[in-house]
Amino acid sequence: MKKTISGYSGKKVLVTGADGFIGSHLVEGLVTAGADVKAFCFYNSQGSWGWLDHSKKEVLKNTEFILGDIRDKGFAEKALKGVDVVFHLAALIAIPYSYSAPESFVDTNVKGTLNILEASLKNGVKRIVHTSTSEVYGTPDAVPITEEHKLKGQSPYSASKIAADKLCEAFHCSFGLPVVTLRPFNTYGPRQSARAVIPTIITQLLAGRKELHLGNLKPRRDLVFVDDTVDGFLRAGLAGKIEGQVIQLGTGRTYSVGEIAETAMKSLGVRAAIRTEKKRLRPDASEVMILLSDPSKAKRMLRWEHRTELMDGIGATASWLGENLKHYKTGIYQV
Repeated sequence: MKKTISGYSGKKVLVTGADGFIGSHLVEGLVTAGADVKAFCFYNSQGSWGWLDHSKKEVLKNTEFILGDIRDKGFAEKALKGVDVVFHLAALIAIPYSYSAPESFVDTNVKGTLNILEASLKNGVKRIVHTSTSEVYGTPDAVPITEEHKLKGQSPYSASKIAADKLCEAFHCSFGLPVVTLRPFNTYGPRQSARAVIPTIITQLLAGRKELHLGNLKPRRDLVFVDDTVDGFLRAGLAGKIEGQVIQLGTGRTYSVGEIAETAMKSLGVRAAIRTEKKRLRPDASEVMILLSDPSKAKRMLRWEHRTELMDGIGATASWLGENLKHYKTGIYQV
């Protein structure tokens, strides 16, 4: 993180999904901001902390790591003892995988969120920041999308996130739980999975492929660089009078997959032909054709707005991927 936010010194903060893409960046931002951080990572037999394995020594030294599973209610209750602020990011997020294994998405995204909410209520947590997704809107009726737009489950993944969002709403209305729902639009940057469009494009280009294997080139997305998304989370953990609110994090701009590919090629100074592969296509009725945010609520309530332009963000992402290409499989389709 290039900037810090004051107000976290002395606060005990827990991040679920700390081992993941956004979660690992958030842990680093919280440590920099002076928080007392607990990183809740998914249990694995290797004892790995995911992307946090690659963090600087200063981050590792100032972070308490716990390996567990948010689907375990008792474990969640123990993990949240003494915690002031919870950032709930743990989730299954791969849309193609949700077509194959929808039950696992309900189990993790819905039941897991319920466990975190109940544990927060029991432990008297002062602020819960729940992570939503712009996918809950489906293909919108109108753009730009505001927080009041209706929700539509166009994939099992988005349906599970709608359910999780509504549980947060219910716990705030029913029990006064101080939860706020952040709804990031398409976050990208270092450490993102190669199943996502920007790393998919960049890793293929870095591997020297003369043909980009992509899916539908027409869908348009509102792209937010991960540093800007983390800044929004940090602000949401402290801002006053936002309990019960849903707040979007977006740029108010949109780019097609084809335009993203062209921007990446320009950034890297290379050219490649684009080939559409059927296995990369979502079912017609499940494809979300455009996501474009109205970021005015975030600016009003969090004093947040994006700072990283797409070309700069893609450049930073490409630079990191170039140094870490060994962690990515560029020759196969990943979900």
